[in-house]
Amino acid sequence: MIQQTLYNNIFDSHSHYDGYSFDCDRDTLLSEMFSSCVSGIIHCATDLPSCEYGIKYSAKYPHYYTAIGIHPEHIFDMPDDYIQRLEEMLPRSEKIVAVGEIGLDYHYDDHDREKQLELFISQLEFAAKHSLPVIIHSRDATEDTMKLLRKYRPTGVLHCFSGSYETACEVISLGMYIGFTGALTFKNNKKASRALEAVPMDRLLLETDCPYMAPDGYRGQRSESAMIYRVAEKVAEVKGVDPQSVLDITAENAKRLFGIQSIPTD
Repeated sequence: MIQQTLYNNIFDSHSHYDGYSFDCDRDTLLSEMFSSCVSGIIHCATDLPSCEYGIKYSAKYPHYYTAIGIHPEHIFDMPDDYIQRLEEMLPRSEKIVAVGEIGLDYHYDDHDREKQLELFISQLEFAAKHSLPVIIHSRDATEDTMKLLRKYRPTGVLHCFSGSYETACEVISLGMYIGFTGALTFKNNKKASRALEAVPMDRLLLETDCPYMAPDGYRGQRSESAMIYRVAEKVAEVKGVDPQSVLDITAENAKRLFGIQSIPTD
């Protein structure tokens, strides 16, 4: 774990600790972070095995929560009965707090737009049926994403936000939250800083998307939840508040959005 003790109450609202890069030290790292600066982590599933990981690890650690869902990159390997499989997971854990990571990704040539839309819509409907917030991935797909958000009006968060100031304003007007990763700290990312200006403090979440998106100062390293303090420092710079206040506010925002009444202390 990185050695930083300046801040506490870090809540990572979007992580992927099931990634192979954590295979060598996953439990040691999580235990160390939970005993020091991290007050909560949400695992965001990407496929059915990732959902199973989230259920297992959220049972193992009191501060660990999970979302279940299928990421658009898995449209080619998901089973036909994926919604039924998700339905069957819900009674197994009270720590399933969202449907995610779901959404649209048109970055690659083989993205199969229609199949992605079908997958996204079915999971938006699944989330609405069970009154769960959604964690949304949107890459090079702003127009279609916003059309569906206007139509379905889910509660939830647009994660790893990379859109414009104007899009951020509309996302907020729809009642959703916006999440920022370490990409916010990149020196050439003026667009993200501008979008951040549109986000009220009570609609802001901080996230790693770990093991990806390590913030400035840790570029090229494996990202982990303790690094979020660098994102908080950037938010504090833009918003004119102190970093610990940013961490405290965003932790409360995450608990409110995901229905987490209290964070266990032991």
